[in-house]
Amino acid sequence: AASDVYKRQLILSPTRELCLQIADDLTDFSKYIQGLHVAAVYGGASIEMQIRQLRKGAQIIVATPGRLIDLMKRGVAQLDEVNNVVLDEADEMLNMGFSEDLKAILSEIPEERNLLLFSATMSREIATIAHSYLHNPKEITIGRKNEANSNIRHIYYLVPARQRYLALKRIVDFYPSIYGIVFCRTRVETKEIAEHLIADGYN
Repeated sequence: AASDVYKRQLILSPTRELCLQIADDLTDFSKYIQGLHVAAVYGGASIEMQIRQLRKGAQIIVATPGRLIDLMKRGVAQLDEVNNVVLDEADEMLNMGFSEDLKAILSEIPEERNLLLFSATMSREIATIAHSYLHNPKEITIGRKNEANSNIRHIYYLVPARQRYLALKRIVDFYPSIYGIVFCRTRVETKEIAEHLIADGYN
């Protein structure tokens, strides 16, 4: 049974968007595993609904640190049976000010567990967390640390926020055959920029 194999897994992510993406993927992956339940807990949604979801029983909890702390304080999220923990985009969680929350969460997890830490960068604070909470840690580096491909040219423009979209259009106009990716901070901003580009006739 899934409840025997998956005692309790915890995945921490910095944003609700990533939290939902991970939870959705896990739900898809596990649709043929009978009795396996995935719960996504994150801020900006009904905490009562998430409490009901956890009380029903979930073998995999995907959470943002702030909301998980809230649920721990309410006695709903109990981490004493967690045996696998994943910190996804750990550097982003620290950048967003979740350092104390992470320490509070990790201090509640049993000593006998597996802990996986994924990070795009290895800052001093990430290294401190790794050495404080990982037992006999192994570091796996994909590619070379903080090094871009040699055939990439880096250019940046400092633009006031209100002129960012105009600057983006100017760059696209200057490179009419451009094929690129625009990264945005939020889902709303992503949608707005895409809609504006489409309305302005860009492909």
